[in-house]
Amino acid sequence: MKNATLRQLKVFESVARLASFSRAAEELHLTQPAVSTQIRKLEEHAGNPLFEQFGKKIYLTPAGTELLEISRAIIAQFEAAEHAMTQFQGVAGGKLNVGVISAGDYFFPHLLVEFVRRHRDVSLNFTVHNRAELLEQIALNRTDLAIMVRPPTDMDTVNEAFAPHPYVIVAAPGHPLVGERAIPRTRVAREPFVVREKGSDTWNSMQEGFGGDLAGLNVAMEIRSTETIKQAVIAGMGVSFLSAHTIAKELQAGSLAVLDVVGFPLMLHWYVVHRRHKRLAPVAQAFKDFLLAESPALIDRIVPFPPRPVDAR
Repeated sequence: MKNATLRQLKVFESVARLASFSRAAEELHLTQPAVSTQIRKLEEHAGNPLFEQFGKKIYLTPAGTELLEISRAIIAQFEAAEHAMTQFQGVAGGKLNVGVISAGDYFFPHLLVEFVRRHRDVSLNFTVHNRAELLEQIALNRTDLAIMVRPPTDMDTVNEAFAPHPYVIVAAPGHPLVGERAIPRTRVAREPFVVREKGSDTWNSMQEGFGGDLAGLNVAMEIRSTETIKQAVIAGMGVSFLSAHTIAKELQAGSLAVLDVVGFPLMLHWYVVHRRHKRLAPVAQAFKDFLLAESPALIDRIVPFPPRPVDAR
């Protein structure tokens, strides 16, 4: 193994974690043949096959399982060294690693652009995840800061609210309930709901919005994509519970409408989360301070709720 490279170990870890050569290639911005070549070379160094294939699925061999844990430890040591060296760089020239749940990608890139505009030569590693993936990123120390709605309860983390996050019930403009006032939750719950997957931040928030019990909710369809949910609602397939920050454009365009349901909007918060004992690099600390001080006004300008009229001039 003395001739194995860090690059090969990173490729191996990605393939093992994703159980897919093609998805690993996409994550690493490589071609699939390049990923296969790196794995083949690593297997030559190891003197053992690391993967085996049954049908269309790949699995780790016993040797691969053993090497995976060692590879992760080695990668973590290199990342720790990189972070340690970043401490001496200051904000300018620093690298910011930040992950966000999918609802945040409607405004978060704008915040990053504004931060970079103020701090030149900052490099970014910005990733979007569902809740489970983002929790894994925190647990594996793969992100400096995580942006989410519901901080973890089973990790030793620092969780700080930095902006309000409203959730609403939306429908197509022609839906019979549009325009009605103070609709009871029990009434809207009978409508067909197009919802995010169980376990997602949106699902958990919806559960809170309906008093902690979704047994009476008429779930017609479960979809992992907010964009697809919006299109399904626009097409008249049902109503949905969504973050108001994901529907600003549709509300302004008139393709979606917010229902006036008792108890809504459900007002939650965006949180910036990091491991309690993580030594934040200057650039990460500066970005966290930026979120806490300035993001509420910036988010309200980017994805206003309620939406402001479009300037027709």
